[in-house]
Amino acid sequence: MSTIRAVIVEDSRLARNELKELIKNHEEIELIGEAENVDLGYELIQNTKPDLLFLDINMPEKDGFELLEMLDEVPITVFTTAFDEYAIKSFEYNALDYLLKPINEKRFALAISKVIEKLENSENETVHPDHQLTSTSQIFIKDGEKCWLVRIGDIALFEIVGNYTRVFFEDKKPMLYKSLNQIEDKLPKDQFFRANRQQIINTAHIKNVVPWFNGKLKLTLNNGEDVEVSRRQSYIFKDKMSL
Repeated sequence: MSTIRAVIVEDSRLARNELKELIKNHEEIELIGEAENVDLGYELIQNTKPDLLFLDINMPEKDGFELLEMLDEVPITVFTTAFDEYAIKSFEYNALDYLLKPINEKRFALAISKVIEKLENSENETVHPDHQLTSTSQIFIKDGEKCWLVRIGDIALFEIVGNYTRVFFEDKKPMLYKSLNQIEDKLPKDQFFRANRQQIINTAHIKNVVPWFNGKLKLTLNNGEDVEVSRRQSYIFKDKMSL
């Protein structure tokens, strides 16, 4: 596989140096940048679009979770922490790995093997030049004390709730603090469809389609949710799905 482009966001210079020494033992990883706080880390990630992020959880002013919330698309993330299981236990879904400081060399190598496996599983995805998301892209959601890193392809439904968006995946329905329009602009157009003003569906999660009133359609998703497609969008949907 190609070189893994990595960045470090970590407030401790000593911890950054420790990670850099560990990375030197892995020729497959190219360190393309480092940052000592969240705001600089955000700029670095936006400018370089890394494959891998080594992220400290505990940083002054803003923590690692706040950085993830700022990103439209989250790189594969390995957390670093000085506290055993600190905050990681709040993760409900798809956290890749975390490393306890001081970082053990064998433990680091195990984390890298997980990164490689995950990247290999997503290698067949088409990369969009405008940084549009793909089904293997992941987004970060923090709702209350719980956190998720969710693959776009695992999301069945996005739904407007006021100024926010509810995200449906598996049996979870957390709130994402972004508008539906912001999200729609980044979603893969071949997989997601705007069913009505309030909802966007993942067509890969449709279980059943039935005719509804006034030329509309009603969709049932694999998670049991019913979605009514507006009349205008029903015509577009039929054409899109060759119905």
